[in-house]
Amino acid sequence: MTDIAYPGGDAAIGRPARSAATAGSLISGHKSRTTVIAVLLGIVLCLGFAAYSLHHDVIASAEPSHALLPWVLLGTALVIALAFEFVNGFHDTANAVATVIYTHSLPPTFAVVWSGAFNFMGVLFSSGAVAYSVITLLPVELILQVGSGAGFAMVFALLIAAILWNLGTWALGLPASSSHTLIGSVIGVGLANQLFAASSGTSGVDWSQATKIGWSLLLSPVIGFAASAVLLLVLKTFVKKPELYAEPKGNEPPPWWIRGLLVLTCSGVSFAHGSNDGQKGMGLIMLILIGTVPTAYALNRALPDSDVGIYQAVFERAAQTLDHVVPATTPVKPAEARDTVGDYLKDKTYAPALVPAISVLTRDLEGRLGQAGTIRDMPADQTKNVRNDMYMLSESLRLLDKEKAFTASADDKAVLKTYRGRLDEATKFIPTWVKIVVALALGLGTMVGWKRIVVTVGEKIGKTHLTYGQGASAELVAAATIAAADLYGLPVSTTHVLSSGVAGTMAASGAGLQWATVRNLLLAWVLTLPAAILLAGSLFWVFLHVF
Repeated sequence: MTDIAYPGGDAAIGRPARSAATAGSLISGHKSRTTVIAVLLGIVLCLGFAAYSLHHDVIASAEPSHALLPWVLLGTALVIALAFEFVNGFHDTANAVATVIYTHSLPPTFAVVWSGAFNFMGVLFSSGAVAYSVITLLPVELILQVGSGAGFAMVFALLIAAILWNLGTWALGLPASSSHTLIGSVIGVGLANQLFAASSGTSGVDWSQATKIGWSLLLSPVIGFAASAVLLLVLKTFVKKPELYAEPKGNEPPPWWIRGLLVLTCSGVSFAHGSNDGQKGMGLIMLILIGTVPTAYALNRALPDSDVGIYQAVFERAAQTLDHVVPATTPVKPAEARDTVGDYLKDKTYAPALVPAISVLTRDLEGRLGQAGTIRDMPADQTKNVRNDMYMLSESLRLLDKEKAFTASADDKAVLKTYRGRLDEATKFIPTWVKIVVALALGLGTMVGWKRIVVTVGEKIGKTHLTYGQGASAELVAAATIAAADLYGLPVSTTHVLSSGVAGTMAASGAGLQWATVRNLLLAWVLTLPAAILLAGSLFWVFLHVF
């Protein structure tokens, strides 16, 4: 790693001079043979479990045989999706270990393995809400037809664009946001889809959802900066321990209670990062699986057989509620209702015919579930269509809840919310093996390429060495912010929250900021969205012609 050079050296920017040997010792470490063996064994076990699970699911679903090409595309798409999570690991998670490394709380190698393990657990215990909040930004027809050439072009374009930008900023040692990059790539594909096929009435970006996610990405670093600064000042007021606000002495570890606090906050940030960022890759992997092996993954086959009766009752009550709120004026066939709901999802224009159309599709689904008997026994030729209908109904209900023209009572909306929850339960799920392989990729990425970002966070944001109190404050705020975002299904940037938190503590302590680094961070923050949009849109155009 080549450090950023400043005219006049460290003294010119007000930072105490540090020898090359001292700086190098901060990120040095020796790999234990036991650690290497354990990691390799974990890789073998996890990948073996994933391969077995995929094979078992496909066999159990009686997925009809396909030509070779779709399976090649499936394998390639899965590798690219896991590569994105791998890059995400060493690009974003490095922020979590910067504080414990630069305060000598943990040896570098152990810190990285420790953080990787908590990333792994964060992914395994994640809810899946963030995964599908990102997917809802994509054009509805590409989601419904993800197994088509355009669907594969979408997946390849947004993933490769995100990987390329992440690698570029990582090479420069800039803590740019993987979340920011992926959202920009998704928007780029949506805009390109609308631009290239404007005459066919295709949809673009769901701007209401994009605005909601945009606010979370915009406000989270502001919260990180302000809250970390305030927390440090509160600590100084109530915790009168001078050693908490001192720089580390040589390579000596801090007192045990400070060390425990920093390890705890590092663990929290790593877990929160896994539970939030890991979901982005999971959502895209699910799109890939639904497109290539829909019989196995279009519907949640893990649901108990007894749930079908509950589903039918919920569907019937929802249909009665919809009929009560907006009675149908003329009979509507399921095919016509499907077109009405699809048009609404594309142009977001409310019409009185929408609610009766949702009711008709709901009763049609109720009948098909009754004929199948269980989700697991749904005929192969109907599985993907049933999933698409459920997805369309869920998204239309989400948008309908915000329509001012839809004047339903609170009780009626509660019924529809329960109905939507059942639809999501059947379609928006993450198999355990998908969580495991994503967790593995994220954890391994953390262990491989962490040094560049760690150097920037630890040395180049503030003019003085990171103190124990600063590291703890920044990481406590980052963990809390990411966990809150995960609770509401919002993607946020670990990079932005933590690096801005470190900057906030430097400003609050009077240490000052290295404005050259801050300028570069802001530049990366400003350029990430337009660069990812342009790159993903261009790649989408190329892949449309390839597929």
